[in-house]
Amino acid sequence: VIQVEISKSYTTVEWRDDLKRILRTSGAEGKPTVFLFSDTQIKDEAFVEDINNILNAGEVPNMFPNDEKAGVIETVRPIAAKQGLKLETQMELWSFFTQRCREILHISLCFSPIGSAFRDRLRQYPSLVNCCTIDWFYEWPDEALISVANTFLSDLDVGAASPAENTKIIDLVVQSCVNVHQAVEKATLRYYDELRRYNYVTPTSYLELLSTFIRLLKEKKEELETMRSRLQNGLDKLNSTASEVEVMEKELVDLQPVLKKTATEVEEMMVVIKADTEEADKTKEVVSAQEKDANEKAAEAKAIADDAQADLDKALPALDAALASLKNLTRNDIVEVKALKNPPAGVKLVMEGCSIMFDQKPKMVADTTPGAKPGAKMADYWEASTKMLADPTVFLDSLMTYDKENIGAGVIKKIEPYIQREDFTVEAISKVSKACTSICMWVRAMHTYYLVSVGVAPKRAKLAEAQASLAVTMGELADAKATLKKVEDKLASLQSSFEEANKKKQDLAAQVLRCEAQLDRAGKLIGGLGGEKTRWEATIESLTVDLHNVVGDVVVASGSVAYSGVFTPLFRLDLNAVWSKFMEEISMPHTPHVNITKVLSDPVRVRAWQIAGLPSDMVSTENGIIVSKARRWPLFIDPQGQANKWIKNTEKDSGLDLIKLSDKDFLRTLANGVRFGRAVMLENIGEVLDPALEPLLLKQIFKQGGSDVIKMGDDIIPYHPDFRFYMCTKFRNPHYAPEVSVKVTLLNFFVTLDGLEDQILGITVGEERSDLAELKNQLVISNAKMKKELKEIEDKILYMLSNATGNILDDEALIDTLAKSKVTSNEITAKVTEAEATEKTIDETRENYRPVATRASVLFFCISDLAAVDPMYQYSLAWFISLFLRAVSEAEKAEEVDQRLTNLNEYFMYSLYLNICRSLFESHKLMFSLLLVTAIMKNQNRIDAFEWRFLLAGPTNTSLAKPNPAAAWCTDKVWIEILNVTHIEAFKGFDDHFTEHKDHYQQLFESQDAHKFPLAEPFNSNLSIFQRLLVMRCIRPDKVTLGVQDFVSSELGEKFIEPPPFDLGECYKEASVISPLIFVLSAGADPMADLLKLCDEMRMLKKFDQVSLGQGQGPKAEKLMTMAMDRGMWICLQNCHLSQSFMPRLEQLVENIQPEKVHKDFRLWLTSMPSPHFPVAILQNGVKMTLEPPKGVKSNLLRSYTRITDKYLDECEKPMEFKKLLYAICLFHACIQDRRKFGPLGWNIPYDFTEGDLTMCQTQIKMLLNEYQVIPFKVIRVLCGEINYGGRVTDDKDRRLMMSLLEIFINQDVVGEKYAFSPSGTYITPDCQEVEGFLDLIRNLPLVPQPEIFGLHANADITCDQNETYAIFETVLSLQPRVSSGGGLAREDVIEAAAKEIMANCPKPFDLDMVLVKYPTKYEECLNTVLSQECIRYNGLLVVMAQTLVESIKALKGLVVMSPELEGVCDAIFNNQVPEMWASKAYPSMKPLSAWTMDLQERVTFISLWIEKGPPAVFWFSGFFFPQAFLTGAQQNYARKMGMAIDTVGWDFHIQDHMEKDSVGTSPENGVYIWGLYLEGARWDNDAHVIGESRPKELFTEFPMIWLDPKQHRKAPESGIYDCPCYKILSRRGVLSTTGHSTNFVMMFEVPSKDTQTHWTNRGVALFTQLMF
Repeated sequence: VIQVEISKSYTTVEWRDDLKRILRTSGAEGKPTVFLFSDTQIKDEAFVEDINNILNAGEVPNMFPNDEKAGVIETVRPIAAKQGLKLETQMELWSFFTQRCREILHISLCFSPIGSAFRDRLRQYPSLVNCCTIDWFYEWPDEALISVANTFLSDLDVGAASPAENTKIIDLVVQSCVNVHQAVEKATLRYYDELRRYNYVTPTSYLELLSTFIRLLKEKKEELETMRSRLQNGLDKLNSTASEVEVMEKELVDLQPVLKKTATEVEEMMVVIKADTEEADKTKEVVSAQEKDANEKAAEAKAIADDAQADLDKALPALDAALASLKNLTRNDIVEVKALKNPPAGVKLVMEGCSIMFDQKPKMVADTTPGAKPGAKMADYWEASTKMLADPTVFLDSLMTYDKENIGAGVIKKIEPYIQREDFTVEAISKVSKACTSICMWVRAMHTYYLVSVGVAPKRAKLAEAQASLAVTMGELADAKATLKKVEDKLASLQSSFEEANKKKQDLAAQVLRCEAQLDRAGKLIGGLGGEKTRWEATIESLTVDLHNVVGDVVVASGSVAYSGVFTPLFRLDLNAVWSKFMEEISMPHTPHVNITKVLSDPVRVRAWQIAGLPSDMVSTENGIIVSKARRWPLFIDPQGQANKWIKNTEKDSGLDLIKLSDKDFLRTLANGVRFGRAVMLENIGEVLDPALEPLLLKQIFKQGGSDVIKMGDDIIPYHPDFRFYMCTKFRNPHYAPEVSVKVTLLNFFVTLDGLEDQILGITVGEERSDLAELKNQLVISNAKMKKELKEIEDKILYMLSNATGNILDDEALIDTLAKSKVTSNEITAKVTEAEATEKTIDETRENYRPVATRASVLFFCISDLAAVDPMYQYSLAWFISLFLRAVSEAEKAEEVDQRLTNLNEYFMYSLYLNICRSLFESHKLMFSLLLVTAIMKNQNRIDAFEWRFLLAGPTNTSLAKPNPAAAWCTDKVWIEILNVTHIEAFKGFDDHFTEHKDHYQQLFESQDAHKFPLAEPFNSNLSIFQRLLVMRCIRPDKVTLGVQDFVSSELGEKFIEPPPFDLGECYKEASVISPLIFVLSAGADPMADLLKLCDEMRMLKKFDQVSLGQGQGPKAEKLMTMAMDRGMWICLQNCHLSQSFMPRLEQLVENIQPEKVHKDFRLWLTSMPSPHFPVAILQNGVKMTLEPPKGVKSNLLRSYTRITDKYLDECEKPMEFKKLLYAICLFHACIQDRRKFGPLGWNIPYDFTEGDLTMCQTQIKMLLNEYQVIPFKVIRVLCGEINYGGRVTDDKDRRLMMSLLEIFINQDVVGEKYAFSPSGTYITPDCQEVEGFLDLIRNLPLVPQPEIFGLHANADITCDQNETYAIFETVLSLQPRVSSGGGLAREDVIEAAAKEIMANCPKPFDLDMVLVKYPTKYEECLNTVLSQECIRYNGLLVVMAQTLVESIKALKGLVVMSPELEGVCDAIFNNQVPEMWASKAYPSMKPLSAWTMDLQERVTFISLWIEKGPPAVFWFSGFFFPQAFLTGAQQNYARKMGMAIDTVGWDFHIQDHMEKDSVGTSPENGVYIWGLYLEGARWDNDAHVIGESRPKELFTEFPMIWLDPKQHRKAPESGIYDCPCYKILSRRGVLSTTGHSTNFVMMFEVPSKDTQTHWTNRGVALFTQLMF
């Protein structure tokens, strides 16, 4: 099996090298090979393409260069020949090689099906399907889970009483582990359904659970047993001591008389002993004199012996060295010498000396020395030497046992010349032979010993004489000593009796003292530890219960360690409850309500974690335990940096290395950490981990040279056991693939409400009462320290008791130590009690500030949820806390704590609102206010969860349980909502109440201020302002937005519904060198004007530069940033969303900014559209500003006037006129901006008008006023409407509207007095002279303008407001946990059922041949051609529908490949949308799929009836695929009939409101009747026969039948009509076609009207062929 080793530097070059090696191994060497390749190793998609080629063809084209290819060919040539294949050409041999590769090489691909990558690869690379056998690994069934668990746990000893009981418990453990795994699988599905958070449970996770259980069970059992054993020993010692005390007291009384009697006996014996002692002393004096004489003689003999020995000692070292050297010789060394045929001179010399020492006879041979006399003989000892060496062992023994004491003088005489020779030294001989060196040493040693021995002989004789004299003296001394011994024996006997008696006396006294001491120590022991007895007994009892339950408890703890880390608190609690309930059901011993904290927490360690920064809430504690107990390395999901801070503080003393995947040398730092046992934290990781980390994550440790090592990349690194590895991501909701999830321990470190509340409470008290905070911190640390000491002391006491041997009461040191320890323990306990009392007092004072902490933590969770709304809404906890600190310092002080808390809450909340609103888009600001107020009220339990859910989601049941009581005005939708809201407790009976008061609610329904309209009693009094919103949702959803504003205003104040105007200067003050300023853009927004203006004000214009990011601009931007940091410049990087690849580098650059090394004036400005790729860290730490037109006329005007100065107003030569025209053009700008909120009714295309357009208009108006005496209003209108704003307008109907609106805002009357821009007079020309006056006037304008200022009908607000309401609720709902509706059909089943239903109802294509026969192309009947073309178009759609429906059903079953197109069809069917494949072939439509299919059936029916019965009398205009062709056909018929040119024919429009389409029997003589149009923005007045104003709440009306009457050279009427545009669908916009009109536009209809064209143009009145439903 071959796998590639992925490293950071691994590229396609290394990949191709590996592939070549694999192909050579299999194809050339013929070695059966399996190439194992997983998708985690895909660093480049080219890898998969190469795999695809190998699977398909056995090779990668052009991978082998010619030289390598030739080498391969030469390698396989003999193999082919051996197989009898006659392959000559290179191509044939290469084909043979590739064929062998295909036969011998097996490729195993391990791909995860999660996400779209797998599906996309299968589509892009067909060989992955065609040339592979797909083995799909599903989740393990129960049988597999049970089998694996049994295998793992079969040999486990759970401490049961018997093997049978052990087997039974293991069986329960197996069931519990299976339940744990399956419960987590279900929770994972619910986790995604409710929170859209990802987690994966795989068989690997299950194996981790089992191994964790085995490990933790062993640890926990040992811990409990050790603790119980120690406590039991201690308790036993206490019990035994208590029982011994009574015995010792009785023994003490019995000993007293015995002790007195023994004392008398001892005194009598003393008299006798005294007399005998005097006699013995006299004898001793005689013996001593004799002994002195003997000692003097012995000393003299010893001196002689020492003198002789000293001489001998000189020779002995050399002798010992020689003998030691001989011992080192081996038999082989001797054999080596013996084997020499022609030995060197040194060897011969030594062996001659040795032969002489053994007195061997030499052989006389001819003297061959230079200068020798002829015939002279010389002694040759080599033959004698060889004989001596015949048996090496005997020879060595003879050397070792040589009789050195009896060496003959003749031998010494013979050897003397050799000793004197210079070449007979050890040094000389050592150069020749090892064996001879030792023999040489021996010969010289024997010579030396002889010489010393000769000198010692006289001294030995003298020594013998002295020793003889000493022997006589010693005999006399022995007689004297015998006499003395008799005397002493008698004395000793007496002394022994005395000592025995005395010892008895002393023993008795000691026994008495010991009894007294033991009683004293027993008192100390019992007095000191007696208080612990009860606690120890209770603890032992508790530990015994824990040991009984340990197996079940550890199952839960193991489940938490293996699975729970990724889950949020509620899910963890649910899982614990499920696990515990199951164990109860199967009678598994366990502690009730057990959790990981109860089982595995160590209070001392947890306190240390909390001091290091771990939040004190339960979830964080659990996370800490999981980190300490899990086998896999932790990966923290840590958007607020809490885990990061905790780990940094925890590892501060031991040293922590911080790395990021973007660091060039992060692997080197990591390798050093592994090598030296340091802690390493990998920060800011994304959703994909570097493949090079895999060996470390899998802990692929192996032994090499007896040491643990690990292979990382190509390097083998020693693995230090102290190495720790942590990973952190700042993503709020990362999606880690299963292959990543199983390699790490995922831990959700998202801050919890309780944890954050405690943090903020500490911060608040620290700022408000720093004395208390400091004392509290000291107490926390000292308490932790003291409790740790207490634990250590108790452990020490128990250890000493359990390890004490013998009678514990005899060990005075132990008792004293125990007593001191207990005294210390009592002192510490007293201090702890005192400190805890003080801490409690402090906590009571701190609790006064709890409301502020609670409010702040609730607010943080409001803003933390915003990231789910838009990826740019990122706010860090650090930023939030810094804002809170600023609020604490800036909020109004107060003497009373309650008032101070109120001030703090109000100030911080509004400060937060201002700061957040600055970074929110307009559409989300009211939503944020709603989130704030509801979060606060929910925290106060003032909002019912069911009411909240109904407000956001609406009804869940759409059936009409009761008939609609007011069908005339109350729609079924309204009645359904009322029926549903009745199910909520506070609204019980509201449906009957509504029926009873339907007239009252009709007034509410028709009211312009429905949100303020009172409800009928008693509900008006009983419902809160929040609950009234639910009624508004039911009856008038369009007014809910206004109701929300009133609700927020009543709870928080009006300032929370009036976002502040954009102020770049204020934003700048918030920034710093490390906090970039980020413009979050909307379409068309350009911040450069504001930014350049600020540059000018701050005198930074010359130090400002910008780069528009895009392809290749990254290096330029980086270089500019580096220069700017040095020189203190402002740099603006525009359009960050267009440079996704540069974003990681930008994040790195910003993170690496060191404030002390950067110029203080440096600022980084960034602009970006919302993008998920924008670095989260920059968003969290930067100052965000959304740039878009403010929402609402009032906000727009405020923004415009905040940029205007009094100087600017007075610069014009006609200041009065200029001020009024300036106000008018600003109001016009605000109106056309805000008109966009009405959607297509406002503008066909939502144009991005900018402040630059307004600025240009203002400049031109001032210029024209200065240059012309008479104000050229028409010129101003043209410049503004056709050029400045009109330049952006691409739709001619929108241009018409633009000019129509300008007539209201730019005309002669505007410069007069009190000109009203709207009928109500709310907006009039002001008489203000200064900017502040204008601002005051603007601030008094209504927050929500009536549609009249836009020229629209009041109904226009309905659609707009409904859309806004539902958009807000939809957004807020997306932030809520999703509530599962229980089991239902799988997605595939839903799609299949819907597809089959559509297919069953899908009409058959038209028989085109039959149509052409029946309706042939005729000159006089052009509608035949229209009909055939309609059939062709509908057939094109119907064929595609039928084909894709069949293919989609097959793809769902896996019978065909699910192509992207088919997947699009399936997704659309599931979402009730028209698939793109169908829409591209179909007519324009905005209907949902269900309505669209019904509409299609009706259209086909219309065409079918035409085919079957002939042309209808009245044509359904909406039923045409291409209505323009029908209109042209009808005109062509008339033109040909009359013999006219078609381009001279126009239409007369006769509204046939007196006719019904069903009653029309024949077509008109000329032209056509049409029906099926709908009118928006107005209605048809049947009485006046003109269009009139819409009725309240009536958005669309059916338009009467129209007679299109063709006329030649027709002149359009100049008045009395409205040119009404007709569109196919409600969106109004389309693609600009060659006609100059939108593809959505049909034609202009002349509709009779009493009002002006301008009136209806401003109203946005239009006709449509179809609606959305």
